[in-house]
Amino acid sequence: MSGVISIRNLTKSYGKKRGVIDVSFDVNEGEIFGFIGPNGAGKSTTIRSMLGFLKFNSGNIEILGMDSEKNHEDILREVGYMPSEALFYPSMTVSEVIKYAADVRKKNCDEEAAKLCERLKVDTSKKIKELSLGNRKKVSIVCAMQHRPKLFIFDEPTSGLDPLMQNTFFELIKEYVDQGTTCMLSTHVLTEVSRYCDRAAIMREGHLIKTDTVDNLMKTSVKNVKITMDGKHEEYLFRGEISELVNSLAGKKIENLSIEDPSLEDMFMHFYEEKEGIG
Repeated sequence: MSGVISIRNLTKSYGKKRGVIDVSFDVNEGEIFGFIGPNGAGKSTTIRSMLGFLKFNSGNIEILGMDSEKNHEDILREVGYMPSEALFYPSMTVSEVIKYAADVRKKNCDEEAAKLCERLKVDTSKKIKELSLGNRKKVSIVCAMQHRPKLFIFDEPTSGLDPLMQNTFFELIKEYVDQGTTCMLSTHVLTEVSRYCDRAAIMREGHLIKTDTVDNLMKTSVKNVKITMDGKHEEYLFRGEISELVNSLAGKKIENLSIEDPSLEDMFMHFYEEKEGIG
């Protein structure tokens, strides 16, 4: 196995409920890797299996060259993990939570934490129960980044953040990655993937259906077709060669026709909807 993250044939089931099935991919050193798919696709299950929070049925996972099951605690010391829900002890102050997260790793992170709090505009004097969702997210970001880990794993990190803080968050990621950190970003916000990620894996219904560079994933033969015939207007996604579309319309009374590149969401949607390759 090779890569900062190496997953081979991961399967995790919840009895009758779907988990993940035969998932394999690598995350390379120094890249921002997108992990995308609709809610319920299996992203969080994969991440929790990677970090040892779930016992999976079969497969192999290595994180930073270490076995995810045998070296669970060692891995967590070297990883900055941000779960999708930021939950802390409500009566603790922000500064107490941030220090507690550093103490767990037996590191003094005061200087880095102060820099992050300044950039993210975190009020360390407030209690957790006084914070909005967005401000709890910011505390979670500081806890994940302050020890300057070798690997970030973020699960839906920007939900609840305002646009300015989202930009700051990604600026921070790029700065750390430029200094040698690797980042795995689980999200369903496709603009984040297109702007910031080098490669991405697409999950659907517990299966990994595609892994490629973001540039290649966005190269698609899918077109958005808007057509008016016989007074009726239709709009749909066409998958195939343009010549096939033109031939299918030959001889028909067309009043208006528009063939455009699809939106970013539509561009990825065909991966979510395809049945081919899904067992």
